[in-house]
Amino acid sequence: MKKDWEKNMLFSTTSLSKSYGHFKALNNLNIRVREGTIGLLGPNGAGKSTLLRILLGLLEPSSGEYKIFEDKKREDIFDWIGYMPEHDCLPTKQTAVGFVSYFGQLSGLPPDVAMEQTHQTLDYVGLEEERYRKIESYSSGMKQRVKLAQALVHDPRVVFLDEPTNGMDPQGREEMLALLHDIASLDKSILLSSHLLPDVEFICKHAIILNNGELVEEGRVEKLLGMKTLRVKILGDKKAFVKSLETHGCTVSAARSELMIEGENLFQIIWKAAQENKVQIRYLGSRSRSLEELFLDVIEGNNGN
Repeated sequence: MKKDWEKNMLFSTTSLSKSYGHFKALNNLNIRVREGTIGLLGPNGAGKSTLLRILLGLLEPSSGEYKIFEDKKREDIFDWIGYMPEHDCLPTKQTAVGFVSYFGQLSGLPPDVAMEQTHQTLDYVGLEEERYRKIESYSSGMKQRVKLAQALVHDPRVVFLDEPTNGMDPQGREEMLALLHDIASLDKSILLSSHLLPDVEFICKHAIILNNGELVEEGRVEKLLGMKTLRVKILGDKKAFVKSLETHGCTVSAARSELMIEGENLFQIIWKAAQENKVQIRYLGSRSRSLEELFLDVIEGNNGN
């Protein structure tokens, strides 16, 4: 049975703006989002992380208003939210067990319950054997799993994920996405912030597209990703990647430092070709108007938010 809170309002913004000096990270943003699996899309500098941090109470907006979980008082909702930040912010001298159980206690769990749920959560994210090692010895992928574990340890109602596959190799990325897909099946809401469309396509049913701090478009993922031509920028063996694409029936041409790829089922094919050739997808966008606007700042070298 679905929980009573499912499909309730997750958050809303009214004329929400945030400036850093002369730079506007968010500009008069008006959104109303219901609970579920939601992708927050946009290039670096689009305003994704800034929006998440405002919703979490980590930043104050310059102007405008926002609400989260309708009219609940902020002190009443912290236990409902898990947050996985983008950047590497882990205490390297601690073990995963110590770190995650500490965050469980910060979320209101008694010490014995926090420790019990820590072990269960570390098992769930795939760190069974490494839980007692210091975090400084972890790979990038393992560190991402620790961050996910601390976001889940208190069994939150919604999980905010900021670029959860950041810095992961193709295999680690695939495993993380499979894990997030499983979390989405557990009657939890997910707000996934990413600049990679395949991540959102795999996890989310609804997407919000930001560019230059403004709402470009929102709607169901199937609608937003219904496109025939994509622009891709990669890190790795470009010749092998292109050969794989052409083997799967795609037409590929070069444009600046990017590839223009035409064909059917592009997201699935590009994702598979990247995995086969151990290539990192650094940028993925469409030639269609809305997503062209969305990713324009990537070419222009837009600063991160």
